[in-house]
This record gives sequence, structure tokens and C-alpha cells, in this order.
Amino acid sequence: MIVSFPSAALHGVDAFRVDVEVDVSGGLPGYHVVGLAATAVKEGYARIRSALKHCGHEVPPRKITVNLAPADRRKDGAAFDLPIAMGCVVGAEQFARTPLEGLLLLGELGLDGTLRTVRGSLAASTLARDQGLRGVLVPRCCAAEAAAVPGIVVYAVEHLGEVLAALAGEAALPEWQAGPPVDSGVVLGPDFSEVRGQEEARAAVEIAVAGGHNLLLYGPPGVGKTMIAQRIPSILPGMTHEEAIEVTKIYSAAGLTSGSGLITRRPFRSPHHSASSPALVGGGAPAPRPGEASLAHRGVLFLDELPEFQRAAIEVLRQPLEDRIVRIARAYASVRLPASFLLAASANPCPCGWHGSEVRQCVCSLGMIERYRGRLSGPLLDRIDLQVRVKSVTLEEMRSDADTECSAAIRARVEAARERQAHRLAHYGVRLNAEMSPRAVRETCKLTLRAERALAQLLMRRAGMTARGIDRVIRVARTICDLDGRDEPIDAPEITEAAVFRAFDSDPVVDPRLYGAPAPRSDAGVGERQ
Repeated sequence: MIVSFPSAALHGVDAFRVDVEVDVSGGLPGYHVVGLAATAVKEGYARIRSALKHCGHEVPPRKITVNLAPADRRKDGAAFDLPIAMGCVVGAEQFARTPLEGLLLLGELGLDGTLRTVRGSLAASTLARDQGLRGVLVPRCCAAEAAAVPGIVVYAVEHLGEVLAALAGEAALPEWQAGPPVDSGVVLGPDFSEVRGQEEARAAVEIAVAGGHNLLLYGPPGVGKTMIAQRIPSILPGMTHEEAIEVTKIYSAAGLTSGSGLITRRPFRSPHHSASSPALVGGGAPAPRPGEASLAHRGVLFLDELPEFQRAAIEVLRQPLEDRIVRIARAYASVRLPASFLLAASANPCPCGWHGSEVRQCVCSLGMIERYRGRLSGPLLDRIDLQVRVKSVTLEEMRSDADTECSAAIRARVEAARERQAHRLAHYGVRLNAEMSPRAVRETCKLTLRAERALAQLLMRRAGMTARGIDRVIRVARTICDLDGRDEPIDAPEITEAAVFRAFDSDPVVDPRLYGAPAPRSDAGVGERQ
């Protein structure tokens, strides 16, 4: 007898349907799996046999053939244990399949019959809804995640015996009842009120988070670059339901969900500088998995000490920073992974870290400084909208008892600015100024005559500024207007402030041992909004 149960396998972060066909027929006892099944799938026979034995049943002593259709796509993981086990007992006519009609089955079996967590239950639930199935049957530890998809019934079981009891008519399949959400999405961690001074850096972080712009903080060691970056999560607004679905689907595909349902806090990923290219953008064999760029989707990817990363590793971020997706092509698979993140990075201006400092002399030669900065290519820096020199803090600022602005106040302005952007850009299918297409920039970022003149003067002063750089200056200026609550055309002060924040790619490289340390950059007026 041939029976078939729908199941699912992952391709990137999305699921595709797999029909598990089981033929239990006469002949010499045997077990065969076809349909490009990975080793973990073929080893499932030992798990299935032991699990059924602990439930008081046996694998029928017949010829069992399992086909995973479509047969030309590779299937990985142990999530097919449950549908194969059901195919064996139903195909041997030990039970009727009525309770499982219209359900997508997913689950890994333990030797004692317990059902263990599987990757991609949220994607599988979405697939079941799109395929018109009435529900999904998943392990209880995955039920909260699967139930995040509206319009689908989720049945959650802890043990294979519960499914067999339902097939025997002794009990109904337990339907999962989702509880109320308990996570507000607000991060209660390090607060910006702990940061003393650094008004320019604080203003840059606020602009970056409000518009989704990439950010580079550079300056001498110990001035607070990492401290400031680590407080970015405290001013990130909560995610919408659609964004939470996107992020949870990625973490589920990577096997990083905790079974608590949707992820409602925006990710903040901070990989070590020894991370490889596949670790940053994803990859691996046999099936490519999400990397740090995708795990930071709708959140922040923080690269501390950016020049210390392997150049090949950070150069692969060029395409995700531009297109906001990662394309991984292999001989056996090609996947697209979402990667719309805010890049925050920190760096020293030179190997010793003191180039341009007002408090200590740099000991690096001109060649050393050029080689150090050469680790960051021009095209990569061109994609970083805000490049801010973080200066040393005076003792008076460090020891001051004066209250500084807390994260809650900054987050309120960020949320208001993002709501303004979402309303203005809804027609273009994006949410943030940093995601705007060239058409959206032309139609929503009108400049006054004074702003056009300021832009022309900027091009005269910085002959090396590219068209991309000009475009990003305009986007940052639009975000500055959003933070100020203005929908009017962009004026000259906003263009000037946005241009000042592109400091690293125009910072002069001067050998301090020959000409003395360069004078501090004059950025007066940048932090006046604070």
C-alpha cells in the first residue's frame, strides 16, 4: 500500500514542499530511501524503529520504499522522521490516516519516541498556509514559532505515542493555543545616559538608526567607540509583525530559535574580527545557511576594529550593503538570503591609533598609515554614509554629574522619524531612507536653491566624491529633516551637516613625524540639534 504525507525542506530561509511517499509491499524485508536524501534522512530508519518499539509497535517486516518528491532536489535534516514513521504504520494498514488528512508533518524522533526541535518550522507553517493545507503537526517545542503564521492550525505533540493514540481514535491531536506576547521588543541594557560628552558621535548614531544609514566611528583607543556602538540596541524601535516574521524565519533556518515564538527584538550581531567570508554572508555545505549579515536582518551588524577583519571577508559585504540581499551560488545550489541591516563599525585611524589625536603623538610612518587604511577599500567606504571621528573626552566631561540624554528620549525621536519615513515611502515599498531607490530619492528629496549651491560647493572641495557619495549625503540630509519633524525641501544646513559626517574618506594622511600632528577637524554646529 502506498501512502503520502506532505512535509517540507529548507532552501535558504524558505521552505519548499516535499511529499513523503511510503510504499509498504510484500517481498524480502528491507528499507530504501530515494529522492536525493542526505545521510541524516537515511539514518532515520534506526530512530523510527526504536521510537515505534517504545510505543508498543514495530516497523512492519516488509519491503519499505520511501520516496521524497520532488526527487531532483536535495533534502537535508531529520525532520522527515515523523512523516516516514506515519507512512510505515499507515501503509501497513495498522491505522487509518484520517486524523492526519490535510496536515503538513515535521519532526525529528528520539530513540524513545520523543519529538525534537527542527529547523524551519515557521517557514513550513507559511508553506502549509500557502499550499491550502488545514494545519501543521510539529514538535511542541516548535509550536509557538509555527503558530506565528495567521490562518493556520498548529498541532503540537511531545511524543510519538500521542500521534499513534490519535490515529487509533483514543485521543484527539492536541491543538496549540498561543499565549499573549510578553516581549515588548525594547532592549533594557546599557543606556546612552552613561556616555559622557561625544555629542557629535551621539548625533551621528541617532541619525544612523533613524534612517538605517551605515556608520563608522573612528578615533584613538579608549575614547568610547565600542561603548557608544553597544548602546545602539537601546534606541532601536520595536519591530512590526512582518519584520518579526522575517527575522524569526532566518533564525529558525539557522537553528537559533529558543522555542518562545516570534523574535520581537531587533538583532544586534557582533562577530569577532577573525570571522571568515562564509561566516559573514553565509554558506556551508551541503546547504548554505544564513551568515551574520542575514542574522542581522532588520537590526545591526557591528564590526569592531573593522581594519582587523580579513579584507576578503569585509569586501563580500559590498553587495549586501547595496542590494540588501545575499546571493550565494554553489555548484549544487543557489540561494538568496535577506540582509537588510544597519552596518556599524569602529576603527582606529592608524596602527598605533593616535593619528590626528590632540593628546598624544602618532608614531606611525606615512607608509604604515596608508597600508592600514588601505585595508578598507574605497568602494566599501563609499557605502558607509556616516563616518565620524570620535575625539578624546576631557576629565571634566568624564567626571561631570550633569545629566545626559537617556536612550528612551532618543528612541522616541527615532520612532517618530521612522513613522514619518514609513508614511512617505509606503508607495515605494520601503520603510527607511537608506532603502530608497534612485527614483524615490528624486521624488521625495527635493532640495532648495541654497541646498543645491551647498552641494555644488561640496563637490568642489571634495573632487573625489562619487555619485553614490552625493546620493548618500542627500539621504542623510533627508533623515536629519525627519528627526527635526520637517517635510519641507532639504535646505543647505542639512546638506552641510550630512557632508561633515563623511569624514574618514576625506581625512588627510599626514606623516606626523615630518609635519606634526594634523589640526583637529572643525565640526562646529553638528551637535546643535542635541
